[in-house]
Amino acid sequence: MSTRRSLGFAAAFGAACLPALAQDAVEWRSYGGDAGNTHYSSLEHINRDNVGELTLAWRYASAAGAPLPHSSELQVNPIVLDGVLYGRNPLYNVFAIDAATGRERWTFTPGEEHAGMSNMRGVTFWQDGDDRRILFTTGHFLMALDASNGKLIPGFGAQGRVDLREGLGRKPEQVSINAPSPGVIFDDLIIMGSAVTETAGSAPGDIRAYDVRSGKLVWSFRTIPAAGEFGADTWPEGARETSGGANAWAGMSVDATRGIVYAPTGSPAPDFDGSARAGDNLFGNTLLALDARTGKRLWHFQTVHHDLWDRDLSSAPTLVTVTEDGKSR
Repeated sequence: MSTRRSLGFAAAFGAACLPALAQDAVEWRSYGGDAGNTHYSSLEHINRDNVGELTLAWRYASAAGAPLPHSSELQVNPIVLDGVLYGRNPLYNVFAIDAATGRERWTFTPGEEHAGMSNMRGVTFWQDGDDRRILFTTGHFLMALDASNGKLIPGFGAQGRVDLREGLGRKPEQVSINAPSPGVIFDDLIIMGSAVTETAGSAPGDIRAYDVRSGKLVWSFRTIPAAGEFGADTWPEGARETSGGANAWAGMSVDATRGIVYAPTGSPAPDFDGSARAGDNLFGNTLLALDARTGKRLWHFQTVHHDLWDRDLSSAPTLVTVTEDGKSR
């Protein structure tokens, strides 16, 4: 990776592993490698014996010579499917390049009006037959592109865009929200967390699922409960209308077999002042297990009650299978 005027991606290959790479499929289908966020690949072509033989194969300058937006960085972890690498650059653009050669296939530029102040970490892929989509956020919009050509899909939301400011119980124009970590897929849903401000008056960090085809909201889990809901008694009366935060900004993990999405949340807002939010403040600083189809809470574990130190859960959990007494679980 170059960090001068040209920010980009580089690929390196060793002579010893080239034949195997040509024969085997090489995929990294989601931000964390897989739905369980394991960050693990079983590939063995590059190992401790040949890593010293790696040489530069290609370089892709994703933002060559362009002035970078304020507070923008290259934080993306690209995905690789069917020989194509999909990623983002510091200009908030989305690109597709040939993973073997670095040749650009397409680039999508969302435009300055959609630029956000947050560093984007990646994109999400969904497929049903020939319908292949790349989903991502820029500013307060969730967008869907045709993976084959990088064009917005008109039938998704309003001409390819869904406004994440809507549906939070606040005036949209007063909501500051984005989603730096890419959403996760379960069946035909994209499940989204968000990043909100951590000051007084911030928006609640609801976890929401959208139909990946239409962009319509399917379910929403309120991380700051409304009156009468479980956890509402851990806040002052009316907190849903006045408090914010408790948002899942770090990404999520999915158990597709059981239909469960695991979402870690951050602190309530204001983060360092709890004087106006007496109580444990569920579901801030909490690992949530939700029914991926409905958003119903299955269980939760709060790591910090009434957080005053901004101790966010800053990474999606890793799902593993363990064997106990001869049984896997």
